[in-house]
Amino acid sequence: MKKLLAITLAMAMLLSMAATAFAQEKTVVKFWAFPNFATIDDTLGAYEESLIAAFEAANPDVDVQLEMLDFDAGPAKIATAITAGNAPDVIFDAPGRIMTWAAEGILENLNDMFSDADKADISQGVQEASKYKGDYVMYPLGTAPFCMGFNKTMLEQHGLLDMLPLEGDRTWTLEQYEALLKALKEKGEAGAVIFCRTQGGDQGTRAFLANLYGGSIMNDELTAYTTNDENFVKALDWTMKAIKDGLLEDGVGFDGTGAIDEFSAGRVSHTILFGTGLYNLRKAQLDEMEIEAVLVPYPAPQGQEQLEFLVSGLCVLKNEDAKVVDAAKRFVKFMCDDPEWAAKNVAQAGQFSPRASVVAEVEDKEIAYGSTMSKFFGKYYNTVPGFAQMRTFWFSALQAAFSGQKTAQEAMDFFVEEANKTLVTQ
Repeated sequence: MKKLLAITLAMAMLLSMAATAFAQEKTVVKFWAFPNFATIDDTLGAYEESLIAAFEAANPDVDVQLEMLDFDAGPAKIATAITAGNAPDVIFDAPGRIMTWAAEGILENLNDMFSDADKADISQGVQEASKYKGDYVMYPLGTAPFCMGFNKTMLEQHGLLDMLPLEGDRTWTLEQYEALLKALKEKGEAGAVIFCRTQGGDQGTRAFLANLYGGSIMNDELTAYTTNDENFVKALDWTMKAIKDGLLEDGVGFDGTGAIDEFSAGRVSHTILFGTGLYNLRKAQLDEMEIEAVLVPYPAPQGQEQLEFLVSGLCVLKNEDAKVVDAAKRFVKFMCDDPEWAAKNVAQAGQFSPRASVVAEVEDKEIAYGSTMSKFFGKYYNTVPGFAQMRTFWFSALQAAFSGQKTAQEAMDFFVEEANKTLVTQ
């Protein structure tokens, strides 16, 4: 009996040691993500954890550790971690920041992740947005338009819904928009927050201004910023006057997230920073406030609508441990290509697959409308050299204009002069 007990204990110890060794052999992948997926039960990160659990079930040798970021403080947190040598292994973001990290030489080359079949299936525009100097540094997950969001419930209550373009492609003019703003003011409702506290969500203000009179953000060759052209300056002048007249809200104290918070809480009638992704992300909050939101493109001269759009994807940061790099790439592939989870992820983000072979079935009518907005997409300039540095000059130019320190022309001349310098910094 004693001998049997000893053998049993020895086997138990061996099994325990084997289990411990197996656990120690797991490769840890640090995954940092901005909140691009709609939450589960209003719990931030819950969806991401379910995704990780599915990946780990299929890849038991990998331990993915999640850290959620916010759009305001997240970029600085990543920069600090990189400087301190404690960078994550995978980041879910967009080309604007990802290309900056590529320029710093801290990203893995992902060319080996793109098969010939992938290259034939993924749209060329998205592929170009995923490259830095000809090499893939981002693996794309989805695309989505940026546009305006309106509180349909509020407009219905005031009998103003017929002033909003909700038929056909929903295009409209500045004159129609201004008439609606005046009608809303008469009803005691606030217009959109024109935010400029930080760079957060600044694509919304640039696109808003570019569309009003058909101005341009950059030239066709993407070699120079052109926001000091006549039409862009006219748009900024109009916006400054609209703020002064109480048609729009002065957003010097707001970033993009704060402006959307005002909309989602029902305190303003619309937001200039919205889209299918943000609609999906804010759906639970809007439902709780009993707000039905609708999407519309920016007011623009007919035929000159130009929407900015999101390309979301994942990058892998350099690591001397080949096992970590391999595990990180497997996780990225799982997120974007797994037969079950890729479709779930795109839907949860309120985005659309960049692959021609994937046609999503969409029930929500606003998401369905958003899927038609690609025809309004303008040139994708988020991957030009110095994009991240340019953004710091944009919000400071708007602050100077809204505070009266500069005229619209002076503010845009300042921005163009400084922004064009960033194009040659890398």
